[in-house]
Amino acid sequence: MNPDSNEEDDWTKYADTGFESSYDPWADMVPATEIEEEEFEDDFDDFEDTNFRSRDIPRCPAPAGIEHTIRIGTCNHCLGRVAGVRIAGDPLDQVGERVRSQALERDPDLKVNDDIDCCPFCEDLFLELALIVNRISAAVDGVEFSKAQLGIHFAKEHVAAEEVLRSTIAATGSRPLKATLSDAVQSAVSVKKPEIVWVKERPEVMLLFDTLTLGVNADVRALFLYGRYRKLAPGIPQTRWPCRACRGREGGCESCNGTGQQYPHSIQSLVCEPMVEFVGATSDAFHGMGREDIDVRCLGEGRPFVAELKSPLRRTVDFEKLTKSINKAAKDQIEIHGLRASNRPEVSRIKETKAEKSYTIRFSCESSFSDEEIITRIESLSGQVLEQQTPQRVAHRRADKIRQRKVISIENIIVEDHEAQFDVRCESGTYVKELVHSDEGRTNPSVAGLLETDCAVIWLDVKDIHAD
Repeated sequence: MNPDSNEEDDWTKYADTGFESSYDPWADMVPATEIEEEEFEDDFDDFEDTNFRSRDIPRCPAPAGIEHTIRIGTCNHCLGRVAGVRIAGDPLDQVGERVRSQALERDPDLKVNDDIDCCPFCEDLFLELALIVNRISAAVDGVEFSKAQLGIHFAKEHVAAEEVLRSTIAATGSRPLKATLSDAVQSAVSVKKPEIVWVKERPEVMLLFDTLTLGVNADVRALFLYGRYRKLAPGIPQTRWPCRACRGREGGCESCNGTGQQYPHSIQSLVCEPMVEFVGATSDAFHGMGREDIDVRCLGEGRPFVAELKSPLRRTVDFEKLTKSINKAAKDQIEIHGLRASNRPEVSRIKETKAEKSYTIRFSCESSFSDEEIITRIESLSGQVLEQQTPQRVAHRRADKIRQRKVISIENIIVEDHEAQFDVRCESGTYVKELVHSDEGRTNPSVAGLLETDCAVIWLDVKDIHAD
């Protein structure tokens, strides 16, 4: 065969050891249908040019990448953040300015594209630092605090777009926009208010900045004060009790003399209202270690409590002065002592502590037993485990079940005519009145059961709460 021949050989001539085949390999083919150009255009409508061009975009920190980043309108803060130039300690805007100057030295004609409106990374948020600082200052004007935490809200679309941009120029290792803006705002605020300490937990003020509206919301965290109260007179509920007639509506009704409260005073109002005025708070909440019945006094060292004062303007408290003010205003009703600073975790401790309690109780009875026998039978309750079904007087608000509570000790038993009195120490949650009168047999054993007669409670005092 002539190697210089231009004719194409038919491979079938050599396929069967030199014998020409009658097999036509193209016999089953059909003519191709001509595809119109419009069909190709439709097929590629879903592909954006950027999908093909992104790999061609120069990357940082190469000079071409930095020049590209400048052309698309990147501000100095973001340029310093994404350029890949590490200069420890220098502010990002200064780093960005230096990078920009070096790029202009290489190419004096370098400029931002004409169609750029703002920095594609931060949307010019860093240019609004002065405005942000002024709005933060206005939001906390008049508020005493030292520890603050900053929260920044970004639209999800902005965060996602910024991530894509950083990935495009190979700057995924640079610090995200949200963290960088947070640092910049904190630094700028600290220049104006050097007394502020920025913290990540337990702030006194939480500052929330919205990047969409440039609005600032200052959430002033509550002030917590711990103390103990002694209730000197019966007839005072622990917390505010809304009027049964008007349900505590604003302005009240005739039944509550316009107060909106069933009782004119409560431990909460007597303790917290002077505190609210003292620190300039907006409202209060009262957290006690349990509570006594409205007709029961609380003596001894008193009942531990934490007062929660919401959105206070002042956090510096003269505890001695405040204690004297409260006790003077509530003379012969309550008194407090041991006032000190507290926190929210202590509220949980107060609520969850199951402290033993000591009571003094006096009751009447018509027992036929001698005084000595009465004393002996009452003493026999010491160390006993009571089975107490939910009392009828609280059955409307508590589950009807049987609770077991231990009587730790009974002492100082006094019998006078048809009355008796004793001190009892028992587990938290013991219904002490029912220990005496049995609540029609729902508490067993009981004083009434042992004395085989009806007993009626005359008065009950909380003698002590063994919490500390």
